Amino acid sequence: MRFLDPDGERYGLPTFPKRLAPEGLATRRQLRARGLRPAGQEVAAQILWHGRRDRVTGTRPVRAAYLYRLDLAAPVRPMTPGRWRAVAAMMRARRTCPDCGITQDYVIPTSLGCCPACAFGPQLAA
Repeated sequence: MRFLDPDGERYGLPTFPKRLAPEGLATRRQLRARGLRPAGQEVAAQILWHGRRDRVTGTRPVRAAYLYRLDLAAPVRPMTPGRWRAVAAMMRARRTCPDCGITQDYVIPTSLGCCPACAFGPQLAA
């Protein structure tokens, strides 16, 4: 097995192939699904695997996922009213067109930089 290095001699961290990590370790997503967070702990191990083949170069990149210890993880901090207000303000800013100032029901596309009505003008009406 190419990515099996439980002692961390080859890769610097204990390394496991995909789906073969030991019990007691979890990725950030797995922690979040359990209502936990890493809480400032260092990365305990990693999982390495080959990604999809690049169409241009034909190579398969090595992907990594970092693992954290479950026993050192802390519960996710609850959302306070102030944090809810901050999130609402951020989302409102993402929905407000900088050109016309209208707040849309959707997030303004970053590729356009403004709402489609301002970006395409009369073309959109046709």
